[in-house]
Amino acid sequence: MPLAVGTDAPAFTTKDTNGNPVSLSDFKGKTVVLYFYPKDDTPGCTKQACSFRDAIDEYKSKDIVILGVSADDEASHQAFTQKYNLNFPLLTDTDKSLIKAYDVDGGGYAKRVTYVIDGDGKIIKVDSSVNTSTHASDVLAALGL
Repeated sequence: MPLAVGTDAPAFTTKDTNGNPVSLSDFKGKTVVLYFYPKDDTPGCTKQACSFRDAIDEYKSKDIVILGVSADDEASHQAFTQKYNLNFPLLTDTDKSLIKAYDVDGGGYAKRVTYVIDGDGKIIKVDSSVNTSTHASDVLAALGL
């Protein structure tokens, strides 16, 4: 069962698509969309990532950061990013520590769950019924934006 709205988002430090360290604390003061997905370059995950790619300008104009997370490694994330021209970071979670901390373990992969975290590190929205084709616009609508 995903973490509840109103709880503190678990802190983390991991690597992004290019091997750079990324921590939740890097985004203090910003809204973060932290979306977990099962696997790079699969049909649903590709639709979901591309929905965020296509809405990036709208997210940036509202100062919202998008971070995708799966158990895939940097090489897989790099290939996925290049193939679909993704314009936001994907975070590696090969040891599944984020997947466990955010309670989205699907038995070796991440369940498709999205958390919206406010600038103070509190979870303000949880979406575990994701429509991969319209997810980016669904998140904005859920935030009233």
